[in-house]
Amino acid sequence: MSAGLIILLVIALVIVAYGVRIINQYERGVVFRLGRVRSEIKEPGLRLIIPIIDQMRKVSLRIVTLPIESQQIITRDNVSIGVSAVAYYQVQDPTKSIVEIENVVSATYQIAQTTVRNIVGQSPLDDVLSQTAAINEKIKEILETSTEKWGIFVSTVELKDIQLPESMQRAMAKQAEAEREKRAKIIAAEGEAQSAAKLGEAADIIAAHPIALQLRNLQTLTEVASEKNSTIIFPAQFMDTVSDLRTFMGKEFK
Repeated sequence: MSAGLIILLVIALVIVAYGVRIINQYERGVVFRLGRVRSEIKEPGLRLIIPIIDQMRKVSLRIVTLPIESQQIITRDNVSIGVSAVAYYQVQDPTKSIVEIENVVSATYQIAQTTVRNIVGQSPLDDVLSQTAAINEKIKEILETSTEKWGIFVSTVELKDIQLPESMQRAMAKQAEAEREKRAKIIAAEGEAQSAAKLGEAADIIAAHPIALQLRNLQTLTEVASEKNSTIIFPAQFMDTVSDLRTFMGKEFK
């Protein structure tokens, strides 16, 4: 075999080797032939392209975690807060993610950051703190609409951290404390009202049955005497009442 043939064979092997591509399971290959996109997407495995004529770019289809750094946002009620978030997106159309946008990661980050600022800025502070799920859903819907033309699917957007000014934290703590005191006073007032109602019912019963008051006095004396450490003095009027009670009981049992 001549040296020239060997050189040609080596060159051919190099060219063939240059046209061999390995695509991982989580990737897809977009092929450009003389600058034009081929409609065929290269699937995972060992794939061949025409050297020099074809160029292939690999696109990952894995879900990407996109942290959105904290930014100062003024809410609708003029409160400055720091808000950070996180978004999860995935490439669904590899061709669009390359052809329609130069840097899909940077573009998704920028639109996500802007959308978070706009949605939070349109909401009052109370809604930002209490209705986070609704705000997350609004941000997600806007991102889906904005990134759909890039072949991107946004699966989740979450507000990760909300930082309040110290003055606002103190004001909210005072408000919560005042609310707890208010509830305690209302509960105490309701207890007093119920107690007064029961005392009124007892007074009506005693007014209808005067002897009930004397029976209650005797019961109280019995409870005091059970301790055996007190001296009980019976006033003369009370003794008269006892006599009347004894006479009443005698009439009842005749």
